Amino acid sequence: MEHIYQFQHWLFFVVLGMFLSLALSVKATELEGSSDERGIALSTKSIISISRNRTALSRKLLLSPDIGDGTNRIGQDCSKDDIVVFQGTTNPLPSGVPAYTVEIFNACVSDCNIAEIHVSCGWFSSVRLVNPRVFRRLCYDDCLVNDGQPLGPGQTLSFQYANSFSYPLSVSSVSCF
Repeated sequence: MEHIYQFQHWLFFVVLGMFLSLALSVKATELEGSSDERGIALSTKSIISISRNRTALSRKLLLSPDIGDGTNRIGQDCSKDDIVVFQGTTNPLPSGVPAYTVEIFNACVSDCNIAEIHVSCGWFSSVRLVNPRVFRRLCYDDCLVNDGQPLGPGQTLSFQYANSFSYPLSVSSVSCF
């Protein structure tokens, strides 16, 4: 009986250590990155999200130039598939309203700046103020990212919003430069 107690005691501390390690790594991920004068977080390391509620588009794959079907992405223009949207839950507001973090990442591998990023966003609204230069709804199902300004290769833009439910967000159009 004493062996079972010792095993349970040992198992408790192993699980506790794993939980604390995970919590510290998540906090470290949140603290990484820098921001520019507009408060936009720019970090390629901040695209990792462990929450269950997230939206993401698939990344395009580079194909070998010897395929011969013209699908080699290197040197070609960018597309809306180069923009990846991650969304996850974060700590709720003190009033109990659920909050969400959105990260928008330019996954382009070549020298492409992507501007005029429009996102399908329904009737997006937030209890927490979202900087309109970062993300704003223009009309139903059309939100503008980064005030229409370019997002460079590897750059991430993030913001938080609060509402009783999350909005499904997906890229609808972009302009390539």
